Amino acid sequence: MSRHAAKAKRLLAAAALAALLVSPQGDGAQAQGGGGSIITDAEIENILREYTDPIFRTAGLAPEDVKIYIAGDKDLNAGVAGGQNMLLNTGLIIRTKNPNELIGVIAHETGHMALAHLARRDEAMPAALATRMITYGLGVLAAVAAPDPRAAVGLFYSADYFAALQLASYTRVQESAADQAAAKYLEASGQSGRGLADFFENLRSQEVFSEARRYAYFRSHPLSGDRIDRLTAKVQAGAHYNKPDSPELIEKHKIMVAKLRGFMNFPVQTFQEYPDTDQSYPARYARAIAYYKNSEIDRSFKEIDLLIAESPKNPYLHELKAQFLFESGKVAESEAPYRRSVELAPNEPLLRTPFGQTLLAINREGAVDEAITVLEKGVALERDNPMAWRLLAEAYERKGDAGMARLAVAEQNFALGQLPSARQFGIRARELLAEGTPQYRRAIDIINASETSLMRRPRS
Repeated sequence: MSRHAAKAKRLLAAAALAALLVSPQGDGAQAQGGGGSIITDAEIENILREYTDPIFRTAGLAPEDVKIYIAGDKDLNAGVAGGQNMLLNTGLIIRTKNPNELIGVIAHETGHMALAHLARRDEAMPAALATRMITYGLGVLAAVAAPDPRAAVGLFYSADYFAALQLASYTRVQESAADQAAAKYLEASGQSGRGLADFFENLRSQEVFSEARRYAYFRSHPLSGDRIDRLTAKVQAGAHYNKPDSPELIEKHKIMVAKLRGFMNFPVQTFQEYPDTDQSYPARYARAIAYYKNSEIDRSFKEIDLLIAESPKNPYLHELKAQFLFESGKVAESEAPYRRSVELAPNEPLLRTPFGQTLLAINREGAVDEAITVLEKGVALERDNPMAWRLLAEAYERKGDAGMARLAVAEQNFALGQLPSARQFGIRARELLAEGTPQYRRAIDIINASETSLMRRPRS
């Protein structure tokens, strides 16, 4: 199987890479109330990668081959799908008390992944993807934050990842095996297994609840007292059991949780959890977000500017300010902080995409050309970014380059797993591009990979 065909197959199995246009207004309200949305955030994803990559390498997995999805859902849940796709609910991340607990849960899910516990279920995946619409949100949880949901950045496509989570049901034997594998990975990577045991111990009461009352995680991952005891004995025997989290990891965990709470919770709850008496960086970060959601725009920008003054080289603070300016209709003013965020983190594709969108929204000479340059660098760093490809298609269309515009649409559909559309636009691009160019060859690659994967797709 070619590399392109293998990628397409993995995307299809991962979780409903069907693409239906989402109603921003309806979905924004759902996210505000704690419903599900696939969210992307450069800062949070980088923190998670710092947690996960040592575990993946120890488990014999290539970190760059494992895709992590963050589901904006307040329920405590996590799972794996499509071989090397991991899903973490914001509700689970927020409920972990420290980095080691979250790393422990990630190690457990990595055990399921490395031991191929979902291999048989992958074949049934396409038939299970017809329940809930999940937003593919670009930027910093934009759909949740925007006062006017229509102004949210990146509400374009849906992916039904919760169906994949529902498929992730394990036996007690598999759970125990994943526990033992997690303990092994943690010890081998020089980390304590205490967090995983503590996390399960804190939720031991789940085993006495009815199925309907249990957290979704423990409906699909059966918990028992015997299992906790075996896991505790295993991790206590490890040489790193008493190794604490570093102060840096603890601070990053606090920032991640504060940011998620700021975006996912109603402002009144955020103000209760982070009162004005708490002047720590994470608390002020959360309140800055909550002020914006509470329509206290000036107060939000004042807090963000104070944070930037203290940490001027933090690209995510500049991104946050730019996002809020953009969503407030101050598009021209958002250019400078977006530009600064990209200057500070030039290899972060998730910062380049909204900057490219901003350039396209600004009516000035040279903005479209710069947007193409910014976005092309972004997709070179991360090809599976449908929003970036959509924006590139718009930019090339405005330049009158129909061939490159069609190729970008083909890339967009290929990234989403929409193989019939990817093939169709690949053919259109091939007809318009100069024969023998890299872009012409890429169009042929997309056509061939899409055809191969469609032929191998299971028939219902």
